[in-house]
Amino acid sequence: MARFDGRVAMVTGGSSGIGRATVLQLAREGCTVVVADIQDDLGSEVVREVEAAGSRASYIHVNVADEGSWTTAVEHTLAEHDRLDILVNNAGIGDDKPLEETTTETWDKVVAVTQTSVFLGMRAAAEALKASGHGSVVNVSSMFGLVGGFGTGPAYHAAKGAVRLLSKSAALGWATQGVRVNSVHPGFIETPILGETDRAVLTSTTPMGRLGTADEVASLIVFLASDDAGFCTGAEFTVDGGYTAR
Repeated sequence: MARFDGRVAMVTGGSSGIGRATVLQLAREGCTVVVADIQDDLGSEVVREVEAAGSRASYIHVNVADEGSWTTAVEHTLAEHDRLDILVNNAGIGDDKPLEETTTETWDKVVAVTQTSVFLGMRAAAEALKASGHGSVVNVSSMFGLVGGFGTGPAYHAAKGAVRLLSKSAALGWATQGVRVNSVHPGFIETPILGETDRAVLTSTTPMGRLGTADEVASLIVFLASDDAGFCTGAEFTVDGGYTAR
């Protein structure tokens, strides 16, 4: 019997990068996965890939910064799959300018998509997760939710730091209600979000001397989603090649 037989997960930002890798790994272990994203074509491709491998998945367009969109997403999941056991809040965006050059518009957008979305998602899914008996939330923060990085991207750092403490608060609130909440803090990972960033610079600042892979992060997320991590809650897990060990 696979670790997730009979269970249902929702993964935001599930169309690419870490989200996609998480969807595929969960599905390989028997989980039914709802891919939640705004990249409709890519999301549908992931669903087809899961189904071609003999597992179950569905796609729903979700604006994670919108309360109503979350309500619809959870209703869709319960209507299609009858339950929701796992929520992976992975969607997020970043910024890269110094604080004094960061506009209020940029700040508000990054915080809405990267931080407020996690609050909205957990709140919308709370009842279903508590009913699961195996409820697990994994919130994808960042190593830049722990350290100041390069001194730029203030909205991203603030939002990811907030995700860390929101995860701890929710974990304590739900500790006796059957729902575990943990945060994962990736370092520099080879995903589309890196765009044209100089990989050599990122590699040179990572003690292991390489970028991480989406599958390496997904493996940690899948572990935390499983009963193998049954005594883990309110914790933060770095997967950063040693960056924050300095």
